[in-house]
Amino acid sequence: MKAITFHQPGGPEVLRYEEIEDPVPGPGQVLVRVHACALNHLDLIVRGRGPAAGLPLPHVAGADAAGIVAGFGPGVTGVELSAPVVLNPALSCGECRYCQAGEQSLCEHFGILGRDARGAMAEFVVVPAVNLYPLPTNLPVAQAAAAPLVSMTAWRMLITKAQLRPGERVLVVGAGGGVATAAIQIAKLAGAIVYASTGGPEKARRAREIGADQVIDYRSADVISAIMDLTGGDGVNVVVDSVGGATWEASLCCLSKGGRLVTCGATTAPIAPMDIRFMWRKQISLHGSTMANQHEFTTVMGLLAAGKLHPVVDRVFPLSQARDAEIYLESAHQFGKVVLEV
Repeated sequence: MKAITFHQPGGPEVLRYEEIEDPVPGPGQVLVRVHACALNHLDLIVRGRGPAAGLPLPHVAGADAAGIVAGFGPGVTGVELSAPVVLNPALSCGECRYCQAGEQSLCEHFGILGRDARGAMAEFVVVPAVNLYPLPTNLPVAQAAAAPLVSMTAWRMLITKAQLRPGERVLVVGAGGGVATAAIQIAKLAGAIVYASTGGPEKARRAREIGADQVIDYRSADVISAIMDLTGGDGVNVVVDSVGGATWEASLCCLSKGGRLVTCGATTAPIAPMDIRFMWRKQISLHGSTMANQHEFTTVMGLLAAGKLHPVVDRVFPLSQARDAEIYLESAHQFGKVVLEV
């Protein structure tokens, strides 16, 4: 099969478009013919650092995909050949105490497709049968591939962790990213007043189109001052921040008393300054979040199938141009997801 591989960690120059052996599904696994694969910042991290310990090189990254069932291993039932499917990129053991409690994203052996197993930037990928979800008929394949990781992540952040309530104020930081575009829609669906920060008038316009009530262009305005002006000095109840070091201090300052900051990543820097006194004076809560459990995944996919959430796709590249696609993603010019068509 054709695949995007790297034989050593590094920059985009290490990516190759080459023939490798077809994967073979084992017990409980399904072979999927990939039609579209969406990029995530995780792919840039994996390419830069290499795959999880113990995985051989060359490696194939790629967490998000949609396609059709092309085969299955022993013990798989209830799966039909050629069935259109979208993949849950979260890998869990199903046996540990967290999995047994329905908290698969806390699994003692938790992994992500493309980081902890060979991924979907290829013509075929192997995944556990439990990770299949029927492809919603209303979603083009590129949008379906773009949906899972960011939508399930944003849902867990806002609904499960921050426990967002109708009428609360939410600030989504870095509104051009995939998690952020999903978070804007989920917050709006939950009945919140949604503020977003982003860079440039075009991204600001698109953030309003998908549900942001107010958008702050951080290139021309101070985010903290703008939020305080817009909220009468109170601040917001919840901040969604996956940017990290570059925005962390401002995100804390934008919170109201009793506010909650929830984060799932640090695309700029993992280390951020923080005055701890600020936390107790305003009784702020910090929440870390990663991916989602199976119930959260099926919930958000049901909302996508019902047309209540809409995956945002910025650009589609052919698989052979994955290097260009990753360079474009690294440039941070996109609004929404970058997708590879296989």
